Amino acid sequence: MTWAFRRLVRKRVVINQADQAFAGILWAQRGPLLVLRNAELLQPGTAPQPMDGEVVVERHSVHFIQIVG
Repeated sequence: MTWAFRRLVRKRVVINQADQAFAGILWAQRGPLLVLRNAELLQPGTAPQPMDGEVVVERHSVHFIQIVG
């Protein structure tokens, strides 16, 4: 795990992709995958949608990550 991702683990983040975003706790990085817990799906024009379980996102699909507190 790189230094940058170690700094983000266990923090609340927004992971931005081309057409949607996920807000949640960045729980782990497993190789090319990022694991979020307590996640919500964020899409333009709609209310945040709570996601059950863990959300797994491939790092190559991430445009940028925001730390939100």
